Amino acid sequence: MERDKRTAPIGVFDSGVGGLTVVREITRQLPNENIIYFGDTARVPYGSKSRDTIIRFSEQIIRFLKSKQVKAVVIACNTASALALDTVRYEFDVPIMGVVIPGARAAVETTKNHEIGVVGTDATVQSGMYTKIIHQMNSEIHVREKACPLFVPLVEEGFKEHVVTEEIIEYYLESLKKTNIDAMILGCTHYPLLCSKIREYMGDRIQIVNPAYETAMDLKKLLKEKDMENDGVEEPVSRYEFYVSDAAEKFVNFANTVMPFDISKANIVNIEEY
Repeated sequence: MERDKRTAPIGVFDSGVGGLTVVREITRQLPNENIIYFGDTARVPYGSKSRDTIIRFSEQIIRFLKSKQVKAVVIACNTASALALDTVRYEFDVPIMGVVIPGARAAVETTKNHEIGVVGTDATVQSGMYTKIIHQMNSEIHVREKACPLFVPLVEEGFKEHVVTEEIIEYYLESLKKTNIDAMILGCTHYPLLCSKIREYMGDRIQIVNPAYETAMDLKKLLKEKDMENDGVEEPVSRYEFYVSDAAEKFVNFANTVMPFDISKANIVNIEEY
């Protein structure tokens, strides 16, 4: 494969800041790769929107990322992965992966008693996508899905450490805690930012599965298979660019609480033009 394909960036997108948990894992597992991130901050949250709307948003964003010559796209949003992945894979000539399949597979490998819990947005839970994919992998597993719509705004508004967050975790997860699940998927990329609080509440009996890590490992495998890995020889310093559809300053402030390096700016894009 020609050299420039290897140094081409990976496109990652999400409805807002949650996808940064996926970017964080990609930078850890694939330190030589260049990344272009788009957060759809003008239209967050996706979890309450219809399938057609999510597909349209995803198409616009992928067209934008393709204008930046990306070699692969990661949909770092469970809602868009659940509702749009099949459609956009068929439409675009670039490898596209989501976060649902890697997360589901990790949970299937983790559970000992075939009882898995999934927490996610309304749209992800209503799609039943995690249950469907888990059952394709192992039809004997019992899946309980629970929508936790307030988790995203709590994270976006910086309430991670607030007492109200602990109360809402208890409100949503009390019913799951009483079941026999021994593995629970954080089925929204915002949720790992609440992971320590969720783990604290659910207790040691339940293994928490973070699809962000699994997605980074799957991406690594995909790039290797397609001979698109960046070995870092040509451009020894990785470049990261951040784009949003609104509220750039707020995004940067939040991103700097998530990412292990300093983000100085995010550029605003009129995504409706794509």
